[in-house]
Amino acid sequence: MADLTVRPMRPEDADRVLAIYQAGLDGGNASFETVAPTWAGFDTGRLPAHRFVAVDGDDTVLGWIAVTPTSTRAVYAGVVEHSIYVDPAAQGRGVARLLLDTLVASTEAAGIWTIQSGIFPENAASLALHERAGFRVIGVRERVGRHHGRWRDVVLLERRSPAIT
Repeated sequence: MADLTVRPMRPEDADRVLAIYQAGLDGGNASFETVAPTWAGFDTGRLPAHRFVAVDGDDTVLGWIAVTPTSTRAVYAGVVEHSIYVDPAAQGRGVARLLLDTLVASTEAAGIWTIQSGIFPENAASLALHERAGFRVIGVRERVGRHHGRWRDVVLLERRSPAIT
């Protein structure tokens, strides 16, 4: 991890961010989505203050993390849902943990009290990462959607900030 750093995502990262997103989607265990959005679609849906990329010493983007609000209702202003994607060639190097730790610090500093996510049960590496980062399973949505012609379950996880009471 010594050659890895995290910085805020910038518009010039768009091509790498979307390529990594698509690679994750192509893997089949990241999302119900099958095609990454355009940059405009990506940019519109995610909160600007909580978008980060992990880069190597050459500033090549190896992974990204971003959040979306879960609701427009004021009572849920401190609840976000996150997505995290790592270039398949960079997996196993601590990229995802570095990104997730950065996101936790960023959201806590902004007063966000809950980060949530939905993960396919087959994505064991992501489930283990989230458990190590303090997320807990709150339930399983069984057969919640069809993906590549078959029903898929989604494990719902959340991390409540101990710093915000």
